[in-house]
Amino acid sequence: MSSELLQMLSEHAKTGVYALHMPGHKRNTAMLGNALPYALDITEIPGFDDLHAPSGVLRRLEEQLAALWGARQSFALVNGATSGILAGIASLVSPGDTVLLARNCHRSVYHALALTGAVPVYLAPPVDAQSGIAGSISPQQVEAALAKNPQTKLVVVTSPTYDGVLSDLAGIVRAAHSRHIAVLVDEAHGAHLAFTENAGSSAVRAGADVVIHSLHKTLPALTQCAAAHLCGPFGSAERFRRALAVFETSSPSYLLLASVAECADFLKTHGAAAFAAYGARLDAFSEACGALARLYIPGKGRDACESHPAFFALDGGKLPVVTARTTLDGVGLARTLRQDFALESEMAAVSYTLLMTSVCDTKEAFARLSDALLAIDRTAKPIENPPVFSPLPLPERRLTPQAAAGKAGALCPLEAAAGKTSLETVFCYPPGTPLLVAGEVVDEAVLRRVQNAAAHGLAVRSSRGKLPQIAVCD
Repeated sequence: MSSELLQMLSEHAKTGVYALHMPGHKRNTAMLGNALPYALDITEIPGFDDLHAPSGVLRRLEEQLAALWGARQSFALVNGATSGILAGIASLVSPGDTVLLARNCHRSVYHALALTGAVPVYLAPPVDAQSGIAGSISPQQVEAALAKNPQTKLVVVTSPTYDGVLSDLAGIVRAAHSRHIAVLVDEAHGAHLAFTENAGSSAVRAGADVVIHSLHKTLPALTQCAAAHLCGPFGSAERFRRALAVFETSSPSYLLLASVAECADFLKTHGAAAFAAYGARLDAFSEACGALARLYIPGKGRDACESHPAFFALDGGKLPVVTARTTLDGVGLARTLRQDFALESEMAAVSYTLLMTSVCDTKEAFARLSDALLAIDRTAKPIENPPVFSPLPLPERRLTPQAAAGKAGALCPLEAAAGKTSLETVFCYPPGTPLLVAGEVVDEAVLRRVQNAAAHGLAVRSSRGKLPQIAVCD
């Protein structure tokens, strides 16, 4: 079964109509071959609608997305979740507005602050002492921060996080809405939640005002396919659509739109059965992990989520394999999985390696992974005193992100920048959450964190793209 849009593209490719329009490949498969789907790649020609003012097939696609997730209005995105986050924040705040946000938000949130002139107030997530994984934002944190900052116009939370940690979104939404404050949830890594046993953790069901999904992260969709949903009482569809026209391409890919449509059709037709089977495969994998003695995955095998008070709940499809009780680090585990077992990880951190699964992972793939982890576990050397992890103190802020973006400065070696004001954001990528935000003071804690990450082989980057030099001002 094919979606309406894919059928239209396939039928158009058979018509013989010659393209005296973009794209430049002209669907000439005789010249270019069939390795890429040139025959289906078109521009906005009559009959195929307009993504920025949909009234036909794309309007029906967005209505289907809204029905699937239960939103009051949905938008198909082809510039990834980033375009939705930028548009969502820009549609909800004005220059000088206060935004309450989780410190571990994606860097696109910080770009939105610099572009809009909004002023951040940070919610620092707790850290799981055993693994170093950032924990959940609690409704109590939000309530306390809003009491101190009653002028807040928007709350921004990431749930699930890159590592699969869920927050109590229903409680957070209640806390904000009781004060008539909007909530945007970066649920890029949780588009699948509404179809799993964690459906109650869905930001759409919690009533968040703007919810951003990255379909390609955990659902069967091509890279860059995403969706945005308006759900709660705050947030104007007209303002969101207008902001989206700024941050999303004016030449949307119909191949990506067809992928969004195919994903939606898959969820409608096969979602219930596919996710039930996926849950059973995850349960079997968790049971196999019960034999792990040194490595562990929070919430899997013999490890209970309740033993990690920093976590409200966990997305069972994310598998952070913690190495902190061994002489291995996350980079070493990822290397071993790659070199010895031909398994490529999503991300390596200092104390764990993140593995991502989806409804498309087979029973055989899970068995292969559990066999590999058990083999590594048997040879891993334990350590007597595992580290105890604590959160990094927030650096002092001297400038807002927007003020820092427009400030003149000079480049200096990072190690010589202590005490200066950074004009760049520094982060490990992936996942792209900041160690230092533009406008903050480069302090000793940040320097130690960066040095430790680099020593373990992690990719530490800055807004300019690379270190060791950083733009600063006195």
